[in-house]
Amino acid sequence: MPFWPEKIQERSLDEMFRLQAENRAWSKQLRMETQALVNTRLAKSISLEEYASSRQLAAQNAAECRRRAEALSREIESRGAHPLPQIA
Repeated sequence: MPFWPEKIQERSLDEMFRLQAENRAWSKQLRMETQALVNTRLAKSISLEEYASSRQLAAQNAAECRRRAEALSREIESRGAHPLPQIA
């Protein structure tokens, strides 16, 4: 989980853009890890219990990642700037 400041409102706009880029990289990493987890389960390399607990942790991380993305977007937009464009 990447660094996250307690009060993003106190950060500069450049710092927020850097945090946004880091959060997007974390999101991509989480998606790749989830895909690898699914593939591991499909190959029956891990038990259903291991898979379920790993998926639960992955879902918590994904929710935190989305929460951070939304907070950054709101703060950036409140300053009159535009967030980084979405990349598919």
